[in-house]
Amino acid sequence: MNMAVSEAQFAGDRISTRNFDKLARFIYDYSGIKMPPTKLTMLEGRLRRRLRATRMSTFDDYCDFLFNDGGLEQETIYLIDAVTTNKTDFFREARHFEYMQQTALPALAAKGMRVIRTWSSACSTGAEPYTMAMVLEEFAQAHGSIDYSILATDLSTDVLQTARRGVYAEDMVHPVPRDLMRKYVMTAKQADRREVRIAPSLRSKVGFARMNLMDEKYPVGDAMHLIFCRNVLIYFDKPTQSKVLKRLCDCLAVGGYMFIGHSESIAGFDLPLKQVSNTVFQRT
Repeated sequence: MNMAVSEAQFAGDRISTRNFDKLARFIYDYSGIKMPPTKLTMLEGRLRRRLRATRMSTFDDYCDFLFNDGGLEQETIYLIDAVTTNKTDFFREARHFEYMQQTALPALAAKGMRVIRTWSSACSTGAEPYTMAMVLEEFAQAHGSIDYSILATDLSTDVLQTARRGVYAEDMVHPVPRDLMRKYVMTAKQADRREVRIAPSLRSKVGFARMNLMDEKYPVGDAMHLIFCRNVLIYFDKPTQSKVLKRLCDCLAVGGYMFIGHSESIAGFDLPLKQVSNTVFQRT
């Protein structure tokens, strides 16, 4: 079979209603991500590369492999990587970082915190934790007795691999202020590559790990002082949002701060949090 015929066959194949329901239920149970029927075409597009990778001819073959032949054990990570959405930018929702710099970090330092523990719980390709690192490093340098650590986690192994490398297209770092760009972003020696890399000194402050927010407990160690969980709750239904937020609160130190996305809300949930700024909350 030549490649043109193969691609045409992939393009014409569709996921049956029965198999879509199975996939949607598994994706929801495993990751909390809602997969309504309106996302059928999106799911087909995302999974066609898995058909090619597994040398399956049709979606029926792929689903039989997953659900009848024990394929989930080896394929789950790749399936979830294929369906997760990973939009991210440096200094995205910049007011959060202004609040962090101007209010949260000074308040924590004033309470005697000497090592500020932070967590980017849906770090995607790394722009968020590296932005956090820039803000924390500037604060640490201005306050000589302060140190910090950053845990960055995500469900997708693909994005974590990119995040660990810390290599990005030039245009992705345009939101980084010029003074921070000079300190923490290295340009490629070959200008035509149009790539940059986060400086090793900053990369060394971020520890990356795979974590599923659907797990019953989050093994993050000691309580965190800052938790970013932004633009991920929107993919969950209300019961899942409630469970995730409660687990995050269990990981947040009293007086610590939680940041959620500007389009997200915790209204209606019984949580030990008080709002201190737009989509910023403090653990009570």
